[in-house]
Amino acid sequence: MALQYRSKVTAKLVLLVLIWISPAFATQPSIAPRKSPEFTISEPSGRSILLSSLKGKVVVMEFFFLQSNHCIQVAKMLNKLNMEMGARGLQVVGVVFDPPNMPDSGGRIVGPAVDFFKLTYPVGYSSKADVDRYLERKQQQILNIPQIIVIDRTGMIRAASGAAGGDPRLEDENSLRTLVEGLLRERISTLSK
Repeated sequence: MALQYRSKVTAKLVLLVLIWISPAFATQPSIAPRKSPEFTISEPSGRSILLSSLKGKVVVMEFFFLQSNHCIQVAKMLNKLNMEMGARGLQVVGVVFDPPNMPDSGGRIVGPAVDFFKLTYPVGYSSKADVDRYLERKQQQILNIPQIIVIDRTGMIRAASGAAGGDPRLEDENSLRTLVEGLLRERISTLSK
């Protein structure tokens, strides 16, 4: 009897370990949903976007450097998804900020860069301090860029890349598309219960 019990417990533990380490089972991002804090994005036009004003949409927000080729490639991928799914409730927004140890640019090159890269979604500027505060990044933490935050229609952060526990698959078009498609299908009334 004790041997049979031990075998069942061992089998369950092995299964749990396999699920934990297998990427095939890791279909959901590893962060727990939490309410998104308020955030202000300053557009080159002088207009500001409050993140809370986008409630009711699925928001994909990219924090990035204009000096990074990888960030620009991710921005172009997000542009494509925004054009394809925007009418169904997706809203992509970009937040440019200055790299650490660089002087504050005030976002002066955001407008020309958006035009040059033909980005069709709102892209604005924010200070390093405001970005760090939103991302809850501590001084000793490494800053991984780009960072993508996915927010559902009710204003809950459902996935994030870049930080500890973040999901790097959000930088992959197919993975992000799958996540966004699922969030677009969720009903607000179902989510708020």
